[in-house]
Amino acid sequence: MRFDVRFLDRIGIAQEILAVLSGRGIYVIAVEVDQHHVYVDAPSLGPGLEEVRGALLRVPGVVEVTPIDLLPGARERLHLDALFASMVDPVLAVDRNLVVTAANRAAGGAAASSDPRGSSVGRLFGDAELEEELKRSGFRVPLREVTFRGGSYFVEATPLREGQGAAGGGPAGGVLTLHSARRVGDRLQAIQSLSSGAGFDDILGASPPMRALKARAARVAGVQAPLLIRGETGSGKELVAHACHRASPRGHAPFLVLNCAALPESLAESELFGYAPGSFTGAHRGGKPGLLEMADRGTIFLDEIGEMSPYLQAKILRFLSDGSFRRVGGDRELRVDVRVVSATHRDLEAMVEAKSFREDLFYRLNVVNLDVPPLRERGQDILLLARHFLARAGAQVQRPAGGLTAAAEAALLADPWPGNVRQLHNVVFRAVTLSDRATLDVTDLDLAGARAGGAWPLAAGAGAEVGSWTQALAAFERTLLSRLYPLYPSSRKLAARLGTSHNMIAKKLRAHGVGPRRPREP
Repeated sequence: MRFDVRFLDRIGIAQEILAVLSGRGIYVIAVEVDQHHVYVDAPSLGPGLEEVRGALLRVPGVVEVTPIDLLPGARERLHLDALFASMVDPVLAVDRNLVVTAANRAAGGAAASSDPRGSSVGRLFGDAELEEELKRSGFRVPLREVTFRGGSYFVEATPLREGQGAAGGGPAGGVLTLHSARRVGDRLQAIQSLSSGAGFDDILGASPPMRALKARAARVAGVQAPLLIRGETGSGKELVAHACHRASPRGHAPFLVLNCAALPESLAESELFGYAPGSFTGAHRGGKPGLLEMADRGTIFLDEIGEMSPYLQAKILRFLSDGSFRRVGGDRELRVDVRVVSATHRDLEAMVEAKSFREDLFYRLNVVNLDVPPLRERGQDILLLARHFLARAGAQVQRPAGGLTAAAEAALLADPWPGNVRQLHNVVFRAVTLSDRATLDVTDLDLAGARAGGAWPLAAGAGAEVGSWTQALAAFERTLLSRLYPLYPSSRKLAARLGTSHNMIAKKLRAHGVGPRRPREP
């Protein structure tokens, strides 16, 4: 039986309460005294609380006697033990002499054969220098890498002091939390995530090329083989790679990115493979895991793989062979489970012929592949994307989302878009930022045709060349069709490019005399 005796505070009342229990021969195994409360655990009392309730209430100052299920201290310990056991990262509590006094289940505290309690930090991690540094700094050390039970971890130290804000005498001990490289990768993924969804539904596009791409990508997403994504710069290769990751069985694990063209060879190597302690001047003293370790059970995205140096090509080839590698300056073989997705805008076959890209690596990477169509081949998506970017740009500059004039829409459809979706985004954002008008006209768009003056009949200054709206519209249609027909030399192809009907395009081609001339019948 556990019960709570509530009383009015006065000197000696707790002793009088316990004396009542002792006088009746009641065996008490635990007592907790708090302000205005004495909590008692008396198993021998059984259900007979009523026979002592009256005696306790006759003690001057006792107000109430009520049964409880747990003593507050026992409840707190139970909750703390459950919290401690539920933590995924290994956690160790150590005393001021750096001896482990408690460990959670992830650290082996629940297994008698591997219980770290009683071991010193130096012996547990094989790092006497860390032990001395913890003592010297009062448990305030930067993150550093340690080896624990054969695995690589970052150790985070938090000092424990007796009382809040206690000064002097140093900490009474500390808490050491161990973060594995994969857990660090999970956190990095959460920070760098493109969006909460970033799946195939987040890739805008309803044109036939995009529907075909999404269908093929959905089929290859779950394949546990290297994936090569090709496409022009700015076409959205990374977005497709992220969507494939999210749709795969690895979708819950990290998706980490290395741009092979953005870093010099030595830095790219250490970023990808990590480095051992003391590998080079300026290196972190405890070493550093690379993206491959942090992406364990997830996906590594090698952007612009065609720019990778021959030396790194050889190293990544070895990893693709058996999943093992060594850190820079290290002698220990590491093995991780990572899917490699790569992307390039370059012609890898031509690079293989020119001996600038390894043939064996090309075939390792090109197991399954996707080709992202350029924006000029998905004309139906141009206005859809432009309106999406228009709304997003308006939200960023805190202005109501505007629209596009017919001339602006026609100019967007006619542009060749060498920079693809990225260029379209930049054009729309720049126009929203610099224009004061709610509806954007062709003169607000920073397009090559708009800057050329005479290239677009409806551009600024061209109004004097036409006599009416009908003449201006006809001139614009003629120029638009004349520019696009050589690139899409049939009415069906041109209709698909402009996102309209075949019959309408055929009629306009005949009306403006654009396209091959048919010989007249005699």
